[in-house]
Amino acid sequence: MAQRFPRADGAVSEARSFLGGVLEEWAISDRSDDAVLCLSELATNAVRHAARGDFVVEVSLDDCRLRVEVHDAGAGTPRLGRPSEDDTDGRGLLIVWSLADGWGVEPHHPCGKTVWTEFKTQGCGTPIGVIPC
Repeated sequence: MAQRFPRADGAVSEARSFLGGVLEEWAISDRSDDAVLCLSELATNAVRHAARGDFVVEVSLDDCRLRVEVHDAGAGTPRLGRPSEDDTDGRGLLIVWSLADGWGVEPHHPCGKTVWTEFKTQGCGTPIGVIPC
């Protein structure tokens, strides 16, 4: 499932609601808080750092592995920050790194990228087009 969001106030909240609805529909509850928090961080980065255009959130489930992707037109490659104790930002990807079972970046040429996270789930529902566990 995928949905497009504008780079605007309220978009991160709308993206979280979208993912929460998908997870509820798919009966995934064991990693839902982690997935929604990680999406929040990735969507915030897309709103803050992508130079133009909307961003897209794509969610898939395969073999009880939940994958959440954020596609944007921004340049550059996100990297783990090394914030000091006094810094007020720069911790988003550290949060993703600590909560997700995997994450990465796939560049798109000539511009843009996909930042993804994956979560192993204990039990999974049976969304259309996905083989149940």
